[in-house]
Amino acid sequence: MSAKGDYKNPTPTVDILIELASAPGQLVFVERKNEPRGFALPGGFVDEGEWVADAACREAKEETGLDVELVELFHVYSNPKRDPRQHTVSTVFIGRAAGLPVGGDDAARCIVAAPDALPGPLVFDHATIVADYVAYKRTGTRPPPKR
Repeated sequence: MSAKGDYKNPTPTVDILIELASAPGQLVFVERKNEPRGFALPGGFVDEGEWVADAACREAKEETGLDVELVELFHVYSNPKRDPRQHTVSTVFIGRAAGLPVGGDDAARCIVAAPDALPGPLVFDHATIVADYVAYKRTGTRPPPKR
């Protein structure tokens, strides 16, 4: 607690690993319009009064135009350095969708790509999240609690 009694708590966020039926083994990624620039999983901040699952579906719709069905709660990422702008805690979901993603909101564009075939680097800790997802799909083992 600071001298004024204000708390400095992490900000809740969500990220979604979106699988498309039409593209097995590939995921939906967004190219960010804003800093930090680069590719990312669709996601964003949880609004006050919003369930994290609802935030995930809303962010997916805003950034990709896709109606996503959340099928699994994947993991929680809370490294204080995961976002250079501020300390965030991300609840990460696996979701499925049909259709063609189109960039919207703060996404310049969307791409569907294999995790190892991205045209540029992933921002935040999304390379870790994607690597954990790939390992989970291969082995069925989730990452450890502190990752």
